[in-house]
Amino acid sequence: MNDLARIPCVLMRGGTSKGPYFLASDLPPDPQNRDQVLLAVMGSGHWLEIDGIGGGNPLTSKVAIVSPSKQPGADVDYLFAQVKVEDRVVDTSPNCGNMLAGIGPFAIEAGLVPAQAGTTTVRIYNVNTKRLIEARIATPNKTVTYDGNVAIDGVPGTAAPVHLAFLGAAGSKTGKLLPTGSPVDNVEGVEVSCVDAAMPVVIARAADFGKTGHESVSELNADKAFLTRLEKTRIAAGKRMGIHDAAERVIPKPVLIAPAARGGTLAGRYFMPHLCHGAFAITGSVAVATAAVTPETLPAALAGSRPLPTDLRIEHPSGHLDVRLEAHPNYAEPAAFVVRTARRLFEGHVLVKRSALRSDRTSVTPHQEHGEHEPEEVA
Repeated sequence: MNDLARIPCVLMRGGTSKGPYFLASDLPPDPQNRDQVLLAVMGSGHWLEIDGIGGGNPLTSKVAIVSPSKQPGADVDYLFAQVKVEDRVVDTSPNCGNMLAGIGPFAIEAGLVPAQAGTTTVRIYNVNTKRLIEARIATPNKTVTYDGNVAIDGVPGTAAPVHLAFLGAAGSKTGKLLPTGSPVDNVEGVEVSCVDAAMPVVIARAADFGKTGHESVSELNADKAFLTRLEKTRIAAGKRMGIHDAAERVIPKPVLIAPAARGGTLAGRYFMPHLCHGAFAITGSVAVATAAVTPETLPAALAGSRPLPTDLRIEHPSGHLDVRLEAHPNYAEPAAFVVRTARRLFEGHVLVKRSALRSDRTSVTPHQEHGEHEPEEVA
């Protein structure tokens, strides 16, 4: 197999997403060469990703890269990469809170963090957003366990809980909780709240797009005129947030909200950004929940007055997602807590053709990381 490169990796489910987890030391240090590897690994450029291990869906075309951290107060660094399915593009602009759920277990089993008796806390520095997340992992007998009785909507069965605390999430990309300086802006004739907490999002009322906010994923994805209008609004709002190249990036993410129908705080439909999410992104839920306790935003109008601590439930296409917000002594904005699950699915080596790794092949990385300067538009 001299014409194939063997790269150690672990395939994991993290929350409602799935993808390969790598040690950074097993990938090329140069971002462009690394992205060539990821495109080959996932089979990007084909709608089925048939020549790679990607699942042909944005939720299963994700990559987590982990390394020991040099950041104060952190155990490991986590770089998330969204590998687009049909376009040969690797985007490291966003974080992924679902893949984040697998980082703690992966780091412990890779020997990066020693397991403790009962529960192990893994302090994770997200390279994409430069924010700290604490993950509490079940480790009875100092061994990671995946079996348990916690169910999350969007994943069949039950598993051991992974508790995630997002600390100082405000301004993850733009440096401000409200990047435009206003809780509500009029963009393309629609009122939106532009919020940046764990993930930059553009939140709009579903009714303003002619929707109820309770539609199925397939129904929303089939309405091409609606998707075109939503994308136009997203790009225009992104520019106001300082993300001037939003058309080439997956941020900000658009979110439609509506009154709850099943006893929750509000209903939401989250887009990735061009297709509706089958459930709701964790980072997106942190943004929406934070917005719900930020006066005068559109989510706050739906949620009503909510003094901290408070629990919010977001209804989504697969069920619901709960977020708890608590005041934190070190941050002006509240800390957000969510519960996820994860599972180790496969371990070994992924094989890619060496010819696919040539540097003359096209690879687009809309964002740089690992100590390189932030683009001016998101500073």
